[in-house]
Amino acid sequence: MKLATLRNGRPDGHLVIVSRDLARFASAGRIASNLQDALDEWERCAPILRAVSDQLNNGEIAGMPFDPREALAPLPRAYQWIDGSGYMVHLDRVRTLKGSRDEELQDERPLMYQGGSDSFVAPTAPIVVPEDGLAVDFEAEVVVVTGHVPMRPSREDASAAIRLVGICNDVSLRRLVLNDLQNGFGFFHAKPATSFAPIFVTPDELGENWKDNRLHLKVRVHVNNSLYGQPNAGKDMRFDFADLIVTAAQTRELGVGTIIGSGTVANAHDEILPLKHDGIGFGCIAEARTAEKSKIGKARTPFLALGDVVRINAVDAENRSVFGSIEQPVKLLAPGG
Repeated sequence: MKLATLRNGRPDGHLVIVSRDLARFASAGRIASNLQDALDEWERCAPILRAVSDQLNNGEIAGMPFDPREALAPLPRAYQWIDGSGYMVHLDRVRTLKGSRDEELQDERPLMYQGGSDSFVAPTAPIVVPEDGLAVDFEAEVVVVTGHVPMRPSREDASAAIRLVGICNDVSLRRLVLNDLQNGFGFFHAKPATSFAPIFVTPDELGENWKDNRLHLKVRVHVNNSLYGQPNAGKDMRFDFADLIVTAAQTRELGVGTIIGSGTVANAHDEILPLKHDGIGFGCIAEARTAEKSKIGKARTPFLALGDVVRINAVDAENRSVFGSIEQPVKLLAPGG
């Protein structure tokens, strides 16, 4: 089944069930007032939500037209947002860990940071920056939402805890990354609010596109009208979502509704931009710039500028959107906020 959250004037929005083709929705208000409530009572709510989903997809109920512009992030706020580093290809391109102890550790277990989760950004809301010149970058990622995870879970327990799957744009302000890391406490100012595609999907709904704790779909990224990347999220994922969950729960339990990110989706190749229609490309601009430095001696792809629009979409073999699109312009913070 596919779930979304629509605006209703409250921070957590109104939970709805969306048809498989993303065209229609049915209210889930009588089952759970919002998605966090549904996750908290998943054993009770999931079968009822699934029954309504089947009725909607079978045409037994008409539903109403689904407009992603009315959607909030599926979980507008969460108890916890943990971003991992599932793709070594991404780290190899954007970091200089060669020969370091950090590189050895990274090969054994994924790196992680804890992001802000009190206010996620809607799929069509702008990326708002406080000033120009911060080197705004998108990062296209896959995410999962968990049920309760005990401390030190097995891989089987971790896999069984995955309730929902989606995609996000983990925005980075590259100009602020170095300062954050030099301060010794990790990312903070360099990581503004994360945005999500409008729909979270249960793993069973994905069929063969979800296996081995990985999403086997292309994650396609455009900036304005130019294709920047379409890496397959199921390929070159060194640490799968079971690995990421196990690592996150080494010294703590994970509460219901914890969101775990894959890190920037990345596939191995030697391309640079501009990309051919069948190219693989990049899940962030920093990777594209690093590839350019290696191949032509200088970075030529600019970071996002004010007015640019980034679009991120996971598509199936028939090029159908699975989670709906993230589509965000970059805007400057208005005077007075």
